[in-house]
Amino acid sequence: MSPSRPDRTVAAPGAGSRPGPTRPERMGRLPYTPEHTRMLFGSGMGWALDAMDVGLISFVGLAITNEWGLDKTQQAWLLSIGFVGMMLGATVGGMLSDRYGRRTVFALTLVIYGLATGASALTTGLAALLLLRFVVGIGLGAELPVASTLVSELSPTRIRGRMVIILEAFWAVGWLLAALIGFFIVPNFDNGWRIAFALGVIPAIWAIVIRWGMPESPLFLERRGRLEEAEMVVRRFEKSAGIEPVESRELDPSPPRTAGQLWSAPYRVRTAGIWMVWFCVNFSYYGAFIWLPSLLYAQGYDLVKSFGYTLIITLAQLPGYALAAYLVEVWGRRLTLASFLVGSAASAMLFGLANGPTQIIAAGMALSFFNLGAWGALYAVTPEIYPTTMRGSGAGAAAGFGRIASIIAPLSVPAILALWGNVGLFGIFGVTFLVGAVAAYLLLPEHAGDALDLT
Repeated sequence: MSPSRPDRTVAAPGAGSRPGPTRPERMGRLPYTPEHTRMLFGSGMGWALDAMDVGLISFVGLAITNEWGLDKTQQAWLLSIGFVGMMLGATVGGMLSDRYGRRTVFALTLVIYGLATGASALTTGLAALLLLRFVVGIGLGAELPVASTLVSELSPTRIRGRMVIILEAFWAVGWLLAALIGFFIVPNFDNGWRIAFALGVIPAIWAIVIRWGMPESPLFLERRGRLEEAEMVVRRFEKSAGIEPVESRELDPSPPRTAGQLWSAPYRVRTAGIWMVWFCVNFSYYGAFIWLPSLLYAQGYDLVKSFGYTLIITLAQLPGYALAAYLVEVWGRRLTLASFLVGSAASAMLFGLANGPTQIIAAGMALSFFNLGAWGALYAVTPEIYPTTMRGSGAGAAAGFGRIASIIAPLSVPAILALWGNVGLFGIFGVTFLVGAVAAYLLLPEHAGDALDLT
């Protein structure tokens, strides 16, 4: 089907002569169906495995540092090199998803980082491990914005934000898996960190299931002129809802926008806002959580206690996502995101002042609760602020810019600690969260309850 004919209507059998809603409108008006559950679970499992990989490096990084005798600079690069790949992967993956489809890129990225993580288990030197962690980052960085875009475009309008946050909540599942592996396997087995990396092969196997079982976005298919395929996807969801298909109205023939217009007049304010928020959230989140086991270890807690405290702190992520998923449809995306960022700022400052296990765990759980709720709201709002033909590119560019902060933060932690200690480090994280909250509230548009812009 030629892309030059995007406005042809495909009528359902038996439909009347008067055109009905567009395909995106048909998708948006659907109730929640078992088909949505399958889509959400398929995307979410890939997301959880991503989180497991990112979380593992914070645990195995400490074990490798002790085993190989790495200095603080080498350890910082081990923790950060994956984010260099994520910066590249997020930007390129978003553009590829606008050209080749969300589902295809999603599956490919799972294979890339799954195989690279598994290969990391066989490394014997730092240089090879850094190279593989870079490749892991490319796959991981490309997958996250693509998956959130796909879920956003397949969700009913009235619960679209909530579904994206539920997708993001799978991150907590993956991070918990990483924490469990870090607690039970890494310190208790010879070469436990190699076993942890070997488990990363699971995403490559899961990618086969994802590629063959998940639908493509009908909004993407529509704009690529693949109308019969788009109609089949819409009918698949309508059948799941027990709804008879209707004839689709022709689409607006206005020229599609492209990624080159991210900084054009209609989009420059929201692009600046979303890039600022992504930068601030990445800086504070990865600066804190990637180093968390090492920070606890440096305070005198042994390896098992450091990993155990991190596991407990991680448990607070799930209720944070749950509250954000509720509020994002009640308060809206912008207020929810800003509020959780303010809560993250307060929690970060309290963590910096914490003294003793009880205070550390309480402040850490508050930081985990608010920070991950903010992540959920951020992933909900990001795909909504751009039209379909530049949605993947726009989300990927924002994520890619944010990854610059995820590179800088872990590398900066040793120097900041040497100058100002824990209080100064988490004070900086708190101020950064506040900057993100202001940018979210003042610069981002609110699209709760709105249909996604197709053009």
